[in-house]
Amino acid sequence: MLSRLAVAVLAAPLCLAQPALAREAPAAKPSAAEPAAKEITPGQSAARERQKKCGAEWRGLSATEKAAQGPKWPQYFSKCVKRLKQQKA
Repeated sequence: MLSRLAVAVLAAPLCLAQPALAREAPAAKPSAAEPAAKEITPGQSAARERQKKCGAEWRGLSATEKAAQGPKWPQYFSKCVKRLKQQKA
């Protein structure tokens, strides 16, 4: 009976610590089979180029020109993308 009590006393801290240890999962290591990065499609590449061109144009405008074109970036960007797509077509 005394040995069972000793085992229970010694095992209690381990049982209490077990949920805390379970929460600390080790970080997953990237495997060699997983690709490093996704491939960029031609459409995504074209969209990024349009965004860069429109951003450069937007930064080049003065405050009065921005007010005339569309006072905020989303409105200007929408018009710029439409214009650039029409130029390509």
